Amino acid sequence: MKAVIQRCHRAQVAVDGKIVSSIEKGLVIFLGIARDDDESCAMRLAKKVSSLRIFDDEQGKFNFSLQNLSLEALVISNFTLCGETRKGTRPNFGAAAGAEAANRLYESFAKLLGEQNIAVQTGVFAADMEVAVVNDGPVTLILEVESEVKTALT
Repeated sequence: MKAVIQRCHRAQVAVDGKIVSSIEKGLVIFLGIARDDDESCAMRLAKKVSSLRIFDDEQGKFNFSLQNLSLEALVISNFTLCGETRKGTRPNFGAAAGAEAANRLYESFAKLLGEQNIAVQTGVFAADMEVAVVNDGPVTLILEVESEVKTALT
């Protein structure tokens, strides 16, 4: 499971020209779900994102998290994060989870993040979305977790 997170002043998602969700200050989380991902990935990533200290304190140091500041998160499913580009010029999306499994883990991640006392909004799974983000910083990080089974095998 891979997440590209962006600190934002505000963000919104529109589908067919209609705003379906929006947040104020917080994080936009683009979530890619791979074939081997499972519930343990969603749980570990939700805990990591909720407690990640990437918001400034009074001295401008990264000392606060979403939880510390009671900020919001906008979670957007993004299978293209699983694209492989080592060969050729067209991405291969064979590593991405199938739609049913991906949707289940996407919803699970959003729910688990909410259980960390984070106000969570979501995009629309598998929709063609227009995402507007007013970045803060910009601060953008990539987080990746593997299933515990896959990790144990390596």
